[in-house]
Amino acid sequence: MGLLEGELGSPAVADLVPGGVWFAFLRFGRRLFRVPDTPDADGLLFQYGTYAFDGPAAFTLDLARQFEVSDSDGEHDHYVQVHCELGFGLTPALEALGSFHSWFFHEAGADLEEWAQGLTERAAWTAIRRLKPTELRVYQERV
Repeated sequence: MGLLEGELGSPAVADLVPGGVWFAFLRFGRRLFRVPDTPDADGLLFQYGTYAFDGPAAFTLDLARQFEVSDSDGEHDHYVQVHCELGFGLTPALEALGSFHSWFFHEAGADLEEWAQGLTERAAWTAIRRLKPTELRVYQERV
């Protein structure tokens, strides 16, 4: 989590722009880590949608990195996800975007830059990148 926070710096929420957060997340995503030699051991997730997790519904852009953790026998134990969530006030235009998610896995042989470029070409990204978030949450969870 500290590496992602380092990429983000410590801007005030009012100074954040989604594009800057996205580029920080991609810098974090380019770093390679020692993970188990299994499919889906190191993945990046780009997802958005309207959710009501801890209160009223809000539009959330969630950028996450998932790492597999193995036990002492080398067997899958759990995943750790490091999230960077941007929250936005709910508007009809954001609600109309629906929800979307896309995964990238380093060991799958895909190109990270192509994945990222494809996401930034989505019409939803055009709407999101111009908005000012109302909240930034960086956290880690075991899943």
